[in-house]
Amino acid sequence: LQERGVDVDHTTLNRWVVKYSTLIAAQAQKRKQATTSSWRMDETYIKVKGRWVYQYRAIDKQGNTLDFMLSEQRDADAATAFFKRTIETNGLPEKVVIDKSGANFAGLRNMNMLFWLCGIYYFIDILQVKYLNNIIEQDHRFIKRITNPMRGFKPFASASATLDGIETAHMIRKGQFAMGGKSPFEQ
Repeated sequence: LQERGVDVDHTTLNRWVVKYSTLIAAQAQKRKQATTSSWRMDETYIKVKGRWVYQYRAIDKQGNTLDFMLSEQRDADAATAFFKRTIETNGLPEKVVIDKSGANFAGLRNMNMLFWLCGIYYFIDILQVKYLNNIIEQDHRFIKRITNPMRGFKPFASASATLDGIETAHMIRKGQFAMGGKSPFEQ
């Protein structure tokens, strides 16, 4: 914008991010390429208003981002909500690899119970293997590298919107969309 002679304040840019990044992320979820049925799931910590909140993230075994969600809680309800959302946008996985988190295990167990109660006799295999989750731990680095210099966020809604934009940009860089010969910048 500055190259074109437009003077824009940083607060205006922040307002644009809060307003449009969630809309862009929703469209990106609809347009991404199909993923594999073996998922890796983990959460990372982000500071909002001086408190740690949790960025739930899921990727497939190739490292493609499936979904992400910011939550104030790290419990079975938050994990269940994340898995419902991820399954709605990506379909059912065969197996999900998690760390030793009891909340994530309870969330997946809740999903299996919901399937059974709905008459769907399909169960997700839950693997708690520390080293199979290294791929998502490495993927967290990208988020941390961008958010750490920010020294936290103020409002929760703005943190969620900003992280939606960061994750969507990361998905574009990973090449998760049908490019049609376009560079990530052109896309």
